Amino acid sequence: MQLDVQLDAPAPAAPVPAAGQSSYLQTFDRVFGRMVEIPAAILVVLEIVVLLSGVVSRYALHRPLVWSDELASILFLWLAMLGTVVAFRRGEHMRMTAFVGMATPRARAFMDTLAIVAGLVFVGVLLEPAFEFAIEESWVYTPALDLPNTWRAAALPVGFALMLVTAVLRLVQESDWRLTGAALALGAGLAAVLAGLSPLLSSIGNLNLLVFFLLGVGALVFSGVPIAFAFGLSTYAYLMSTTYAPAMVVVGRMDEGMSHLILLAVPLFIFLGLLIEMTGMARAMVGFLASLLGHVRGGLHYVLVGAMYLVSGISGSKAADMAAVAPVLFPEMKARGAKEGDLVALLSATGAQTETIPPSIVLITIGSVSGVSITALFTGGLLPAVVLGATLCALVWWRYRGEDMSHVVRPGRKATLKALVVAVPALALPFVIRAAVIEGVATATEVSTIGIVYAVLAGLLVYRQFDWRRLMPMLVTTATLSGAILLIIGAATAMAWALTQSGFSQALAVAMKELPGGALGFLVVSALAFIVLGSVLEGIPAIVLFGPLMFPIARAVGVHEVHYAMVVVLAMGIGLFAPPFGVGYYAACAISRIHPDAGMRPIIGYVAALLVGLIVIILVPWFSIGFL
Repeated sequence: MQLDVQLDAPAPAAPVPAAGQSSYLQTFDRVFGRMVEIPAAILVVLEIVVLLSGVVSRYALHRPLVWSDELASILFLWLAMLGTVVAFRRGEHMRMTAFVGMATPRARAFMDTLAIVAGLVFVGVLLEPAFEFAIEESWVYTPALDLPNTWRAAALPVGFALMLVTAVLRLVQESDWRLTGAALALGAGLAAVLAGLSPLLSSIGNLNLLVFFLLGVGALVFSGVPIAFAFGLSTYAYLMSTTYAPAMVVVGRMDEGMSHLILLAVPLFIFLGLLIEMTGMARAMVGFLASLLGHVRGGLHYVLVGAMYLVSGISGSKAADMAAVAPVLFPEMKARGAKEGDLVALLSATGAQTETIPPSIVLITIGSVSGVSITALFTGGLLPAVVLGATLCALVWWRYRGEDMSHVVRPGRKATLKALVVAVPALALPFVIRAAVIEGVATATEVSTIGIVYAVLAGLLVYRQFDWRRLMPMLVTTATLSGAILLIIGAATAMAWALTQSGFSQALAVAMKELPGGALGFLVVSALAFIVLGSVLEGIPAIVLFGPLMFPIARAVGVHEVHYAMVVVLAMGIGLFAPPFGVGYYAACAISRIHPDAGMRPIIGYVAALLVGLIVIILVPWFSIGFL
């Protein structure tokens, strides 16, 4: 999800170079951008082709391609790194901007410069270790293709080098040289202080974790530094200041986190989400729901809740879900007198409500870091979202029980039936995806390719809506969002490894097991913790960072791992989409083109309704594991 949402007045433009120099830099930047974006888009297409070929050859031809997963894994890391470069160039790496938005224009300009400089330092310190790591991997050969693993690992140093170029270009084009100098001086000063305090930090034991991972990460995140850079820089500083571990360890752990085969589904489900909006499938589903419920009090609000549930069953990206639903419903809802603040508040609340609906990227991430079955997570995620949807609908009923519907014409049966017929191909897609996984046609990683083919055919043959001109931007957007997500996963994996090696995980396990209340007490504390983590860190980094630590504890205290996954994902979603810190809320505002202030009061009730639903999920495990 794009989280760098700036709806306040922009900071004054930074001084730009002379006209001739500016023109040269702009031309170079434009050419450089295309040189990265085009290969990234091609890699998305190649991933789809390779994984789909594996499904067809195994299920239809009964001749499995033993090399398909290996090739997909090689291409995937290159896609992730090029996507990271594009995201950095566009300023689309996930960051918290709550405090940035409240700063003065000059302070905001400095914080934006600091975000770029942090990226520059991050890739600068890891560039040489990344080259060393790629060279070390030359001794490892892939079993099927018999290729040196350097073919895959080389994506890391190449990606870092391209990000370094991007950082320099952005600083020259966007920032005042005085602000750049101040940010660099601040970084150099902090490095000197850490170097000087290294003996002291090494001697205080695990208290140094508070310095690096509480104060350090907190200061970087709240100052607007992208979350991935905050995690990476804090981990690097911790290892270099307090241990004898080489810097290459950070690169190796990032590679491990970004290369998990399950994560191949991330870019493909993102692309699928963009496809259903472009082909008109989302509009068809919303139109059918509106024909059923649009004439009742609060009807379109119910439609919004239902549409987000259905669309979330196709796309794995909350930003794509909201972008598909809001533009279709909001104009009519405003025409009926709904207030903008209530609209964006409900949209944000449904974003939290639908976090557990497969193919949720957060669920895929949990499977990759905790070893929980993806199929079990997908099955267990359906009912919890229904429970939270019911609590939201109850509040909608209360708020709109007196709505004047005299001017709304109820559609006849013929119109409703026609809307159903139009929507059937779109409504069938979530069931096609789930059936393909359950019947063994495709894995959770591969099934997105079936959905993509289905959506393309439906757009071309059924809805006759397929804008070929939008295809390239959609592929680039897919690579960009995937790169931003995967870099966070990589940096969080390195940070989680550092915490584990420090002995923190063992101490946490002991403390959590001794909580009063047994399993229920553990679930309540976990829910509260993940609400805070979701608000501050966003969902995926919170899951990657604490999932490997918390899931073994959940098993030890007798909590079913799928039940626990539903509780923490929903809690994280509430934190993510609740202001003032929940960055998902600001993404909903950006998509809706509604100022955040408008939704602050209305969302309080919706957050309360979500909390009631979360309590029900905690107390009744059956909603999570009843159909496993």
